[in-house]
Amino acid sequence: HTARLLLCLAIMSLVAYEDSDSEAETANTEDSDASGRQTNQLSSSVSCVQHFAPGSTKSAYEIHPAGSTSSSGRSTVCEDPPAHYALNNSTDLAPPSCQRMYSGHAALSVAYKNYEQASSSSTNFGNGISQKRAHKDSTTAIKGIRPYIPKRLRQENSSKPEKEESDQRGSSDCDVKLGVLGEQTSRKISELIKPYLGSKYKVTEVPKSLIFYMSKHSGPVNEIQWCPVQEQSHMLLSASMDKTVKVWDAVDTGCCLKTYSCHSCAVRAARWSSCGRRILSGGFDSTLHLTDVETGKQIFSSKTEFRISALKFHPTESNVFICGGFSPEVKAWDIRTSKVLRVYKAAVQQTLDILFLPEGREFLTSTDAVSRDSADRTIIAWDFQSAAKISNQIFHERYTCPSLTLHPKESVFVAQTNGNYMALFSAQRPYRINKKKRYEGHKVEGFAVGCEFSPDGTLLVTGSSDGKVFFYNYHTSRIIRTLSAHKEACVSAIFHPVLPSLLATCDWAGEIKIWQ
Repeated sequence: HTARLLLCLAIMSLVAYEDSDSEAETANTEDSDASGRQTNQLSSSVSCVQHFAPGSTKSAYEIHPAGSTSSSGRSTVCEDPPAHYALNNSTDLAPPSCQRMYSGHAALSVAYKNYEQASSSSTNFGNGISQKRAHKDSTTAIKGIRPYIPKRLRQENSSKPEKEESDQRGSSDCDVKLGVLGEQTSRKISELIKPYLGSKYKVTEVPKSLIFYMSKHSGPVNEIQWCPVQEQSHMLLSASMDKTVKVWDAVDTGCCLKTYSCHSCAVRAARWSSCGRRILSGGFDSTLHLTDVETGKQIFSSKTEFRISALKFHPTESNVFICGGFSPEVKAWDIRTSKVLRVYKAAVQQTLDILFLPEGREFLTSTDAVSRDSADRTIIAWDFQSAAKISNQIFHERYTCPSLTLHPKESVFVAQTNGNYMALFSAQRPYRINKKKRYEGHKVEGFAVGCEFSPDGTLLVTGSSDGKVFFYNYHTSRIIRTLSAHKEACVSAIFHPVLPSLLATCDWAGEIKIWQ
């Protein structure tokens, strides 16, 4: 009778195992808890453990976390359970929360090893259960499901793409920093500009109100320029003594789109190319850089023998530009060959500004050559093709001219002088001065104060060393309005080429303001 009773119990146990795995698992857990107290004591100090790395041959059930066990036999696991927990319908594996991840790899290996030994040596049925469960819940059964990754590793993996992008940006020739929505807004067409693209420029009015105040530069701003492409003319270029060149959205948001840190010293001059996709810059590090606006890579780069203070693109030949600075020579470069085309030599020490006359056959340079009685060579006219001097007896007063500007419709140009006035000249030979018109009232006082005509040619605007902006009537040479724009010297003021009466100004404190 005893033998028959044992045989019946064995058969009932097998049937119970086949019918209900959860009961066998509970019994196995209780047996392992009863026989493996050493494992529980070791794992009780671990509140949460890491799971095996992907590719492990262990089954999902065998790597059950060794957490703190409650009275119902449920284990405490992490808040972010592995994917195979979500696939298991057993309520005994429902994961509560835990406080934080444990990172002791040595303790984990001992805990897993003792746990496997206790599970395998509990009972004979335990071996069979372990083998069956391993076959049923093996890693091949959950193929395509991502295993659990600890929070620390997830943070490292999530930071890798950003690091790779930053490495790619850093590997370029120019350090480019994107501002707010820089990539998205640099090539857009502003909704404010669209209505004016197909129509003629209207009459310019004097700006009265401040629209944007931009102060990202940490040094004086030497030059600003609107993008020459009308569809992209919401972008404003600025060159600063803080060694950077910046591109701004000066129409819609007033945000800095991109910053280019290509130079090791102050950037004295920066110009847009005619296509609006490149920026030419030069500075006191004696280097020239032609930078791609989108990528920041160098299309053209060269080291010169002098510090650069003036740059201008040829009006018709987009691949040619002229460079001048602290040297008696002015050079014409071709960016396609990266070579100097022509050299224009004069007995001067520095070139202050460069101005191409209509059609680009001739150009003017203003220099620092001033004698006691006259100022010959202060403004020199050059033949672009032959590099010959056309005239060096244009301006005879004892003042240097830090900037030159051309009228948009008439064949005349204006020279800003250090005598605190602007002089008007003919753009035709022999470039005679108009003695009847003189635009005076502002102050220059040694600053490289720029001057500019409005797009319709009715107004002449200039900055002033006292921070004001002066608006002159071109025909009468009278002051129409004075705008108190800056606290420091205002070195540049330029009208927008498309939007009427929109003005950008910059000063010696690094501020840029947009007025309307």
